[in-house]
This record gives sequence, C-alpha cells and structure tokens, in this order.
Amino acid sequence: MTEVKQLVKGLADQHGRTMESLLPILQGIVHQEQHISEDAMVEVARELNISAAQVYGTATFYSFLHTKPLGKYVIRVCKTITCMMHGKNQIIKELETVLKINLGETTHDGKFTLLETNCLGQCHKGPAMLINDEPYTELTPEKVREVIMNYKKKEISAN
Repeated sequence: MTEVKQLVKGLADQHGRTMESLLPILQGIVHQEQHISEDAMVEVARELNISAAQVYGTATFYSFLHTKPLGKYVIRVCKTITCMMHGKNQIIKELETVLKINLGETTHDGKFTLLETNCLGQCHKGPAMLINDEPYTELTPEKVREVIMNYKKKEISAN
C-alpha cells in the first residue's frame, strides 16, 4: 500500500466515510503533507465513493487547503478592508522585498510562501498576518522585517 493510500485510509478510518468526512480528511492530508496531491484526491474519492471532481472542488474552494506544495512557513496576510486601511499593502510590499518573491509564490529554498487570505479575526489590531499558526498583529514594515529575520535565524540554527 502506498504512503498516500495509507494516509487517506487512516484518515477515513478516523473521520468516517461520509460526505461530512471530506473536509476533515482533506485537512488531515494538508496537516501531514502540506498540500493535497492529485493522487491523494483520487484516493479520497475512492475511500468516500464520490467523484474526484467533488474532492477537487472542495480542495480548491477553501483557502486553507492547498493543491500545490507550499513553503515550510506559510505567510497569510489579511486582505480585509480594515487591514487595507491600516497599511496591508505596505506589509505585502515589505514581505515581497525581504523574501524576494511576489504574492502567491514560494521562495526558491522552499522555506516561505506568501499568500493573502480572508479575515484572520484580528481586525482591531490590523494589519495582521499569520505564519503557519502564529498570528502577528499591528504590523509595520520594520516589524515584518524583524519577524522574517527571526524565522530565517531559526532555520540557520536548526541546520
């Protein structure tokens, strides 16, 4: 049994094989693999006895599900009007400069992916971003540089 088949079977055993199980299974795949591959979508369709199109539609609908590999650190910048009014565009420009990538891209070393996302629930402290599960609020370009440099230092010390 392939690794993907094993993962999907285990998640289906845990969450069930009904349509209501689709989202938790896809979330489990992303948690384990960082993205949902085509092979994984086909396996989910087989396990749940639904069409691959249904799986793909769900996998591409939700912003926290990904069908392509992302970096080790996924940076999500809030794109609400509140964060925009508080300087979100400056934050994105600073992240693009520091990381040397554009919005929607991953750094060449595979460490950082830069995305926009809907509300992070931090409107009162905007602009805000989330790096994996860690929120950062009341951002300024200087604070963004400091946060990214800390992540880069963490990577250097881990190697």
